[in-house]
Amino acid sequence: MKIGVIKETRSGESRVATTPVIAKKLIGKGFTVQVETGAGEAAHFHNDEYLEAGVELVDRQTALSADLILSVRRPLMDDVEMMAEKSVYVSHLENCEDDGTLAKLLTKDITPIAMEHIPRISRAQSMDALSSQSNIAGYRAVIEASARFRRFLPLMMTSAGSAKPARLVVLGVGVAGLQAIATARRLGADVYAYDVRPETREQVESLGAKWIDIDVGESGEGTGGYAKELSDEAKQRQQELLSDELAKAHVIITTALIPCKPAPVLIPNEVVKRMREGSVIIDLAAGNGGNCQLTEADKVVEKHGVILVGHTNYPSMMSTDASNFYAQNLFNLVQIMVEEQEGQLVFRDFEEDEITQAAQVRQA
Repeated sequence: MKIGVIKETRSGESRVATTPVIAKKLIGKGFTVQVETGAGEAAHFHNDEYLEAGVELVDRQTALSADLILSVRRPLMDDVEMMAEKSVYVSHLENCEDDGTLAKLLTKDITPIAMEHIPRISRAQSMDALSSQSNIAGYRAVIEASARFRRFLPLMMTSAGSAKPARLVVLGVGVAGLQAIATARRLGADVYAYDVRPETREQVESLGAKWIDIDVGESGEGTGGYAKELSDEAKQRQQELLSDELAKAHVIITTALIPCKPAPVLIPNEVVKRMREGSVIIDLAAGNGGNCQLTEADKVVEKHGVILVGHTNYPSMMSTDASNFYAQNLFNLVQIMVEEQEGQLVFRDFEEDEITQAAQVRQA
C-alpha cells in the first residue's frame, strides 16, 4: 500500500503531514511512503532526511495518486483531479464551509477522513490532532501576547523600581485555553479564566488561575467535550457580567469556539473602549469571525489603543513541533485503518471501528 504526502500550498501553512522519523515507522509497518519533494522544508525537515528514512521523493501528481494520502489541510480542487478513485484522503477537512472539494472527493469514490472529527474518547486520545494542535495554539498565543504587550507579564522588582504582574484573562477553557493558562502562569502573569461550562472551574484553579464566577442562567456544556451555543438571553447576560472583568485586563486570550458555528462575540466594541491603552487581545477564534467584535482575521490592528491580534494558524508558527505531533497522530490513526491479508496491507471496513466511523465524511 502506498502512502502519499503532499506539500501544503494554502497560504501561511508551513506544517507537513509526516516527518522523517514517522515515515520510517510507516515503512517499517510495510507501507511505501512517497513524499512530494520539498514537502517538509517549511517545517525544517529536508529532502535528504526523508531519503535517509527510506522515503521515495516524488512529484505532486505521484504523491496524490497513492492509495492513502496524508495532508494537513483540505485539498484544492486541482489536487482532487489527480487522486485515484477509491483512495483515502486524511486531513483537517474544514468541511463546515465546504467549497465543493468534498463533493468532488465523494463523486470520485474517494473516502475523506476528517481529523477534526476524531471522537474525544480514551482510545482515540493519541489520534486527536485537534487537541495536539490546539495545545500548541494556546502556548503560542501567550508568547505572542507577551511580545505585543509592552510591559512585563510577571512581578518584577529591581533597584530601579517594581512592576506589578499583568492581569491576563483567558476566555474558553478547552485544550487551547488550559495551555494558555498554564503558560501564562509559568511566565508569572496574574491569570483569570472563564468558560460557559462551570465544570471547568476545577481545572482552572488546579493550574493556579482564578475563576471568573458569573451565572448566565444555563450551562454551555455540549457533547464530546465541546461547548454548545447559549440562548440569546444567556449571551446577553454573559456579555453584561463579563464586561467589567474584561475592561480591567491587560491581556485577553479568547478561545471560545462552537463547531460549525460563528464564534460567540464576548468582547464588544464598548469593552475594548474601556480597556487600558496598550492592552492586547489575542483572538484564537479570528478564523470563525472572532470572539472580539473588532478582530480582523490574519491581521494585527490597533483599535481604541488596544492591540488586536487575529492570526488564524498558530500551530503553523511552530511548524516543526506541530508537524511532529500531527504526524504521530496520523501514524496512530493509520494503524487502525489497515490490516494485513495474505501478505498485503488493505483497508479495514471503517464502519466497524467507532473512531474511523466518526471521522469518515459521507456527504457534502
